[in-house]
Amino acid sequence: MIERPSLTEQTGSRPAVPLGITMGCPAGIGPEIIVKLFEKHTDFLHYPPAAVLGDMNILRKASQAAGTGIRLREWRPGAPLQPGVINVCPVTELDISAVRWGRASPVTGRASFLYIEQGIKYSMNGSLSGIVTAPVSKTGLRLAGIDYPGHTEIFADHTGCSRYAMMMAGDKLRVVLVTIHLPIRDVPGRISLENIRRTIEITASALKWDFCIPAPSIAVAGLNPHGGEGGMFGTEEADIIAPAIEEVRRSGVDASGPFPPDTVFYQAAAGRFDAVICQYHDQGLIPFKLLHFKDGVNVTIGLPLVRTSVDHGTAYDIAGQGTADCSSLEAALILAGRIVDNRRHLANSDTMEAVH
Repeated sequence: MIERPSLTEQTGSRPAVPLGITMGCPAGIGPEIIVKLFEKHTDFLHYPPAAVLGDMNILRKASQAAGTGIRLREWRPGAPLQPGVINVCPVTELDISAVRWGRASPVTGRASFLYIEQGIKYSMNGSLSGIVTAPVSKTGLRLAGIDYPGHTEIFADHTGCSRYAMMMAGDKLRVVLVTIHLPIRDVPGRISLENIRRTIEITASALKWDFCIPAPSIAVAGLNPHGGEGGMFGTEEADIIAPAIEEVRRSGVDASGPFPPDTVFYQAAAGRFDAVICQYHDQGLIPFKLLHFKDGVNVTIGLPLVRTSVDHGTAYDIAGQGTADCSSLEAALILAGRIVDNRRHLANSDTMEAVH
């Protein structure tokens, strides 16, 4: 069954309330790419409208390091956005002398987590139309005693969502992961018929509701070299993956495979498939980043809210140097606005019945 994601009530042809951009780790490049984005594209102050959940002190420090002249103004949920400035919802007020560029700490880990928590809260209560996240440090989270491996798991837990998946989206390729942040040695044990079936179904729903693809075609990658080569290199394809594909096909989902991992991404990038289901993290992210290193977007699909993210990390090695590229954040903000619009359009049109 193709499930319809929930959507905060909105009016007009654009989101009636702004998107929220979480600042990410205060010691990483998140603050810098935010100030650069808004100075590069002042129209993003209006479309899609967005406010930053973060720290005024750190954003000013990042603006100075990047040599930008964009102004900051305090904003609170429910208030109108002020024109010509970055509207900032101040979640923390950090001592800039205690935050060193490129250095994770309990302070930076805790702060980055608070930005996410507030973003989820405001999105769930309708104060934000969705969330775009700048990168956080898993080391920082751990130093702060926060036991999550990444953004995806935080969003799932805080929204009470058990049916979710990580999609990496670009113009040429979309990949979705069956398993996410696991050691390679643990992956085979987590490849189950249920996990694969659920991931395919969530992907089909997201492609329809979030990307407005009425009849998506989904490829499923195998786990082993050459798709197992008839059992010579593994049996997961025959024992688990193929039965999962057959099950979703009986429910009307256009899924096919399992395909050898060394060929399926080429076919998808050439336009044969709308997304590829991947069995583990690097199986999907290596080909994706080869094509979309600068403009890729991380989308958590299946959530009751819209969440996109940059597809890169905190880049501590260049933090504070003014050289960070804001292209992925730009793509994430644009895609978040489109998803909000797509969900609203389908929910208010005759198309809804056709895709539900």
